[in-house]
Amino acid sequence: MSGIDPAELTADLVRCPSITPADAGALDILANLLGDAGFELSWADRGGIRNLFARWGEKGHARTFGFNGHTDVVPLGDEAAWTMPPFGAEIKDGIMYGRGTTDMKSGVAAFAAAAVDFVKETPPNGALIIAITGDEEADAIDGTTALLEHMDNNNEAMSVCLVGEPTCPNEMGDMIKIGRRGSLTAFFKLTGKQGHAAYPHRANNPLPAMMRLMDRLASHELDTGTDHFDASTLAVVTVDTGNPATNVIPADCSAAANIRFNDTHSGASLSAWLQGEADKIIAEFGVEIDLRIKISGESFVTAPGELSNLVSAAVQAETNIVPELSTTGGTSDARFIKNHCPVVEFGLVGQSMHQVDEHVKVAHIHQLKSIYGRILRDYFA
Repeated sequence: MSGIDPAELTADLVRCPSITPADAGALDILANLLGDAGFELSWADRGGIRNLFARWGEKGHARTFGFNGHTDVVPLGDEAAWTMPPFGAEIKDGIMYGRGTTDMKSGVAAFAAAAVDFVKETPPNGALIIAITGDEEADAIDGTTALLEHMDNNNEAMSVCLVGEPTCPNEMGDMIKIGRRGSLTAFFKLTGKQGHAAYPHRANNPLPAMMRLMDRLASHELDTGTDHFDASTLAVVTVDTGNPATNVIPADCSAAANIRFNDTHSGASLSAWLQGEADKIIAEFGVEIDLRIKISGESFVTAPGELSNLVSAAVQAETNIVPELSTTGGTSDARFIKNHCPVVEFGLVGQSMHQVDEHVKVAHIHQLKSIYGRILRDYFA
């Protein structure tokens, strides 16, 4: 295998314990690699987060391909449950183990290696941008958004972008993400009147009101899906009173519900619906409701066309699989990039991401580099 070994680069990155917001040297490894290959480097650090911006070629070129990814990882969970060192990058039977091997240091290593080899072997008529953040797994406040702001402030732009998140559910090459559902979490606090359980008429129990509200929300059909999206979903994720006494009617209780929504809705339209349902409960039960809503991202889709065809053709050529174009799954930083340029996502099989003993097949890392290299050759051909 010629050029930069993406598996070795993955191992180097995995050995950096870069749990958000720590960088632990991961971005320096990439900066040194890209800088030595002639990429112009700059930093878009914000809020204690390190963010690396690298460009090879002319600034503002009309044909500029971008890669986006992250080097931060989620916490280990129960470290005692790991059977392999979580930051060891040890390989056993062709499988590399460690936090971030799947999500997504292998993806970053694959596109960085492909990009370096490409500009050395066939310098393109155009520009190549690599934007890597250390803040994707947490609130993503100071990560890719900071990189995009840095680009705006410095007249940098991508024509198209590929995010290297793990996208394949079962086998290498079976799925490309062309969009993502929106995500919204609603936090409810209902307040009634505390009292003795033997004299409920002297209290105003907020629990029946909360149960009625949660049942209405969970039973409501938001939609039946659209051309590119499955039906939106609502899940009640917690209900809590904090009440250990069985002879006391509590004064208040809390709950939260998460909505993953398609392009039938917006964060604003769903917020209005949730407030309307809360207002009905206030009128029926005489409780007070404090409603707080956090919108993590709006739904979006990059319509099938030139970009998805480019990526799909490269995937098929390297894997002999025709990938499905999908909008399933959670959120990703593509939700920020879609306001800058057309964006799709393609990466590894993601079955072990965020799990104990997270792992990746070493052969898949090499295969992913080959796919990214073919995408670059085809794009600049």
